[in-house]
Amino acid sequence: MRETHTYGALCVAVAGLLMAWSPTVARGAVVSDFNHAERCKDCLYMGTPPRGYLNRGLRRICQRYEDKPRYVTLYDPQKRVPVYSAYTFKRTDGEKTVDMPWMFEPQLSTEKGGSNMEAFPQSVRMHRNFEDTQAVLEDYADVVQYERGLLNPDEHQGDPEDKAATYTLTNVVPQFREFSTGPWAKHKETLRRRLNNYCRGKAYMITGVTTSGHMIRRDNLDRVAVPERMWTAYCCPDFDRNAPYIERYKFPAYAAFGLNDRVNNHMQELSINDLQRLLKNHMDVDKNFQIFYNDCMPES
Repeated sequence: MRETHTYGALCVAVAGLLMAWSPTVARGAVVSDFNHAERCKDCLYMGTPPRGYLNRGLRRICQRYEDKPRYVTLYDPQKRVPVYSAYTFKRTDGEKTVDMPWMFEPQLSTEKGGSNMEAFPQSVRMHRNFEDTQAVLEDYADVVQYERGLLNPDEHQGDPEDKAATYTLTNVVPQFREFSTGPWAKHKETLRRRLNNYCRGKAYMITGVTTSGHMIRRDNLDRVAVPERMWTAYCCPDFDRNAPYIERYKFPAYAAFGLNDRVNNHMQELSINDLQRLLKNHMDVDKNFQIFYNDCMPES
């Protein structure tokens, strides 16, 4: 039986000079600038990704499925986990996709790879062609204490193809089962109901992680980083001004974080500014680190 898929994340961003890509490649999955990537910036508030990441080895992925950009992810090929996924929330009943095959990102391994995410081949030997730059199914085969946590969760998508596109390991981090099925799942549902009920326009979502030194190991090698903390933030400029105050003060933007732990794992909601201050102490970012352009505050 496939492991339960959990919370997750439609858009990625930033971090320094990457390889120069030809115009053709720039329209593919791994890009140097979302402004030149076909419609990828549409899932970012004001077309602007989070700023301030210092690691120049991070890769920007325009997550494409069935020839259409779905969301974006900032990916760490060394730790083989997404740093964050950015996406737009879609009104949904919260149902999850079942029996969706797991996929990988061809262009993380070679410029000649296809621009669409692809289902993992049946042959384990084939996985060795791209396991240097991303996680593969074998990395999660014998780690029963973890769930495959989706940063862009299918429960926050309405269209079947948008849901399917969340099931790529470039959108997955290992979450302790107790955290994944408990506080994280509860918060995911809280966000779904809040945005369904009170967000009148488009809601821009970013879900990310902080990592420490703990890794999933396979064949005596460090393979996949286990997040120390999980965080999520949303930006909804057009919201219901008549909503109850207990919900209204959490607009246009709000955030939350929690420890990815078996026991001490409650979720705490907080302002965008408070989350940014916290993350500056736990991530490799500069003093100008910012999740949303102008903190999701209208220019006026």
